Amino acid sequence: MSTFFDVAEQDPGRLAVLAPDGTAATFGELAARANRLTHALHRLGLGPGDGVVAVVHNGLPYFELLFATLQAGMYFTPVNYRSSPAEIAYVVANSGARVVVADADIARGCDLDVPRFSIGAADGWGDYASWGADEPPAPPEPRTAGQTMLYTSGTTGRPKGVRRALSGRPPSLHPIHRDLLAMFGVAPGPGVHLVACPLYHAAPGSFAVNALHLGHSAVLMDRFDAEETLRLVERHRVTSTHLVPTMFHRMLRLPEAVRSRYDTASLTSVIHGAAPCPPEVKERMIGWLGPVVHEYYGASEGLICGVTAEEWLAAPGTVGRPLPGVRLKLLDDDGVDVPDGEPGTIYFSSAHTALDYLGDPEKTAAARSGEYLTVGDFGYRDAEGRVFLLDRRTDLILSGGVNVYPAEIEARLLTHPDVADVAVIGEPDEEWGQRVVAVVEPVAGVPADDALAARLAEHCRAALAGFKTPKRFDFTDRLPRTESGKMMRRTLRQE
Repeated sequence: MSTFFDVAEQDPGRLAVLAPDGTAATFGELAARANRLTHALHRLGLGPGDGVVAVVHNGLPYFELLFATLQAGMYFTPVNYRSSPAEIAYVVANSGARVVVADADIARGCDLDVPRFSIGAADGWGDYASWGADEPPAPPEPRTAGQTMLYTSGTTGRPKGVRRALSGRPPSLHPIHRDLLAMFGVAPGPGVHLVACPLYHAAPGSFAVNALHLGHSAVLMDRFDAEETLRLVERHRVTSTHLVPTMFHRMLRLPEAVRSRYDTASLTSVIHGAAPCPPEVKERMIGWLGPVVHEYYGASEGLICGVTAEEWLAAPGTVGRPLPGVRLKLLDDDGVDVPDGEPGTIYFSSAHTALDYLGDPEKTAAARSGEYLTVGDFGYRDAEGRVFLLDRRTDLILSGGVNVYPAEIEARLLTHPDVADVAVIGEPDEEWGQRVVAVVEPVAGVPADDALAARLAEHCRAALAGFKTPKRFDFTDRLPRTESGKMMRRTLRQE
């Protein structure tokens, strides 16, 4: 099986990355820069098991550093560039990173006691552009696989590092990723992958680097824009991309004249995950783009399921069956297996599953059931082995002794033309235990008033049981989502 490094050797002139600012690198150029950085890291005393933190926007340095560490048995930790200096310092300290690279605007606000390099001028930071320039462009011998060590998004608490053991073998495309991409029609050879999300998130970064392993070119966006996404698909004949449901929602809100203006026939795989997708939204995307909208279910801790567009249409709402090599079980509150059709907490295990949170044995133990791990998702499995998600266990609302799933109510509200985004949460209620509250971001120009609340309540009652209809509607200019589409419910609850 080929890797990025093989493509760089066999076809060095092929375009590897086109950055948002127009700078580009071929496979050969990107590999040579990564090789020089690997030697530069060795010169600083780093070796297998050591870590490098990158706080960078979507651009060439992300891939230069990733491949430099990936071939040197090191851990690469990308960090959200919107993080505060204190949050960056926490990840650097918690991960034990021995080198930090940051964009200049971020570096100027950080004071870190490790070797550090800035992309652009920053006092006290080395110059990233010239770092390693005097090192040889030849690869290290032998190449030893590193790992990307991601930090959980922090939607339910302080971020924790998801650390996998190093294999000691040469770098390669993991079989579970290979199988998932093959299922979605993403094959080795020429192709173009559009990166519309920040690379520091688990899925966008993973799908981008895997596309490069397959020999595809990566076209990067610095921020998502619905029409610009379509323009880039047409201009670069994009074959695959990874999007999140909120992006689907915004693309579908484009006027029909705008959507039909662009040629999207080159797309063979529009992959989504990271957050629940309302069935109606997905049906409309498939109706527009064709049966190329495929879905995976997983987390930073590991991939779990996958489902193609055609399989999903046969069972709307499913996230598919477990991927090859993935074992799955659903447990009730007492840790007992639940039968098919009954809801339970989802636990999974595979060779790709990370079973340890760095420096947090209590969280690791709480998430385990033997060799199995859970990220707190709640769902059920049908008689055909297909998995359906209900919600995060921590988001479940218990009202009058009845389980209420926020995702179901959110999916209904998102079908209303006046709703741009929505989050449903529970708040304490003396009589019912919890009551259902919807926090709504109205479409621009729609008054956030009692009349809108009344329309939304009527919209819910037309399709949902009365106890699921929100007892109150609050309105906001913008809901707190991560760039990967996950709702920051903890933030909403605190507010």
